[in-house]
Amino acid sequence: MSKRALITGVTGQDGSYLAEILLDKGYEVHGTIRRGSTFNTQRIDHIFQDPHDDQIPFHTHYGEMTDASNISRLIEDIEPDEIYNLAAQSNVAVSFDQPQYTTDTNALGTLRVLDAIRESRIDTRFYHASTSELYGGQTSEPLNEQSPFRPRSPYACSKLYAHWITINYRQSYGLHASNGICFNHESPRRGKRFVTRKITRAVAKINAGYQDKLYLGNLDAKRDWGYAPEYVEGMWQIVNQDDPDDYVLATGETNTVREFATKAFEVIGIDITWEGDGVDERGIDSSTGEKLVEVDPRYFRPNEVDTLIGDPTRAETELGWKAETSLDGLVERMVQNDVDKVETEGEVGLDYL
Repeated sequence: MSKRALITGVTGQDGSYLAEILLDKGYEVHGTIRRGSTFNTQRIDHIFQDPHDDQIPFHTHYGEMTDASNISRLIEDIEPDEIYNLAAQSNVAVSFDQPQYTTDTNALGTLRVLDAIRESRIDTRFYHASTSELYGGQTSEPLNEQSPFRPRSPYACSKLYAHWITINYRQSYGLHASNGICFNHESPRRGKRFVTRKITRAVAKINAGYQDKLYLGNLDAKRDWGYAPEYVEGMWQIVNQDDPDDYVLATGETNTVREFATKAFEVIGIDITWEGDGVDERGIDSSTGEKLVEVDPRYFRPNEVDTLIGDPTRAETELGWKAETSLDGLVERMVQNDVDKVETEGEVGLDYL
């Protein structure tokens, strides 16, 4: 009999990739989508099938992290063997504008799922999508499972509660509940409000003549960027360990936003030269002298996280997991995907949410 999995937030980048790999592994997969986001199903449209066919392995359900009764009902009806809690308000910048919604969704939403598991007494394994933002960019040294947390945004604070309540329910009630402390992981399916996709979309539009310039915030921010499909495989490995625990998933390397943008323009044959400092810094096409990148202070965060780099040693040793895709390979894959979409569908081809 095949295993049954429930993925909250299945329409997101990670949810869509996770659904694919679980289906490949023979799972029956159930995913939640928000009623107001039914138009945002592009990432799973290719695996969606006729809901009237009772033999299909993939099912979607309306589900809100802010609705405890809805969550409980889904868990009791589906009786999943594994639950992957990926639904979240995951944009750090937005969390400063919507701190209460972010906290209700991310922190209390995770509690609602855990409490539904406890009350239902269903034998299931739980994965919570934790985040490197918990660390707060306190050091340039690689961060591991024992490194202290110092969150610097409402998003990170909400995730800190979710991280610790997962541990608390594991220790208090014996749940098979684990955290994956994932450092930044990207893909062509990344939402356009995230800086990596913002960069690759802009490069594709500039290449096609739809856009003149890219505006960015903190060019010096350093992140540990990996490839999302590899990270969701790690999520599955965490859940399928005999004993629940918490693991860092990361590449162990870090690069600046400036470097990411430089590599993105290289994919379309443009060599960027950087001139100026601070808000006056510009990215210039070295062959034409055209200013293609500028800094806009509106994109600065109220509390910046300067550097994030993870130490994935434990995941590599205990899970056998390793990030394989280089930053160059990741950037090329993302830019080429956006360039191809512009060529075949025009500017509208880049309208991922």
